[in-house]
Amino acid sequence: MQRVGLYPGTFDPITAGHLDIIGRGLKLVDKLIVGVAVNEAKKPLFSLDERTAIVEEETAKLHNPRNVEIEVRSFDNLLMHFAETCGAHVIIRGLRAVSDFEYEFQMTAMNEQLNREIETVFLMADVQHQAVASRLVKEIAKFGGDISSFVTPSVRAKLLEKYK
Repeated sequence: MQRVGLYPGTFDPITAGHLDIIGRGLKLVDKLIVGVAVNEAKKPLFSLDERTAIVEEETAKLHNPRNVEIEVRSFDNLLMHFAETCGAHVIIRGLRAVSDFEYEFQMTAMNEQLNREIETVFLMADVQHQAVASRLVKEIAKFGGDISSFVTPSVRAKLLEKYK
């Protein structure tokens, strides 16, 4: 049986931290679906199509020695419904800090009530990425700060273009 994982997020934009979690998630599954959420409540800078294309571009560059299939899909429904549609067995989530844990703990408890067959696995962010958040990266870029250690050169260029 193929183990299918789902790594959901808004990815506005995708950061080095996200890419680290994706790369580590590839070690756990046979197929990884990166779910790009609509999430209008976060008022994304990039459109859904732009975010999806950027995630596709960036995940294609990842070191993937097991040749795990990576699929990027957008979604605008409940995470558990999307996971069921994808045939996911596991949801992969990254944790940066205690505040992430509190939110993720509550989400996992609710998701388990919706479908007990899908497990949630938490991966701790690498130390160098623990403070990185898309929201902060956008703010730094908007005010002319150096974001090169937080995103890839391609994402950096796309962000700077948005803030011209």
